[in-house]
Amino acid sequence: MTPNFWNRLLMAAALSSACTTLAQAYQDGAASVSGASPLAGKVRAANSRFLDVKAATAEGYAPIPCASGITGGAMGIHYVNGDYLKDDKVDIARPEAVMYEPMADGSLKLVAVEYITSKGPAALDGQLFNFNSAPNRYGLGEFYELHVWAWKDNPTGTFVDMNPKVSCEHAMAPTQ
Repeated sequence: MTPNFWNRLLMAAALSSACTTLAQAYQDGAASVSGASPLAGKVRAANSRFLDVKAATAEGYAPIPCASGITGGAMGIHYVNGDYLKDDKVDIARPEAVMYEPMADGSLKLVAVEYITSKGPAALDGQLFNFNSAPNRYGLGEFYELHVWAWKDNPTGTFVDMNPKVSCEHAMAPTQ
């Protein structure tokens, strides 16, 4: 066989390998957007007790109003644990906030959790937190946060703040 044949065969193998690598990278990126993140699975396993909002209130979580995005989507109603917020620890089984979407029938559906710390840069299982400077709309000092959409798919990403599939439309108005 000629050297030219071997060169072409080698080039074809290299091109095939490159295409396979690119296809895998694309699938991995698509998986993280679709909620197939390994971290999301770990979060679900560690926090499924919160499927019933009564478990959150029994553990000291209290609601704050439903949070909507200015460009659409929402985060839902955050149930925040003040003790966890103050301790600055990042523990997969002790999120600082548990997030619920208000449903038309008045129920609350668990959609995500949020981890918050003032110590950073912070990460959970290799996933970096987002930095929020002060002053901010929450009235907090500088902090790092990570949303994990473990129960509701977020087409913009598993770790993005707002979810276009979540709405505050059915949130009850605070009582006077």
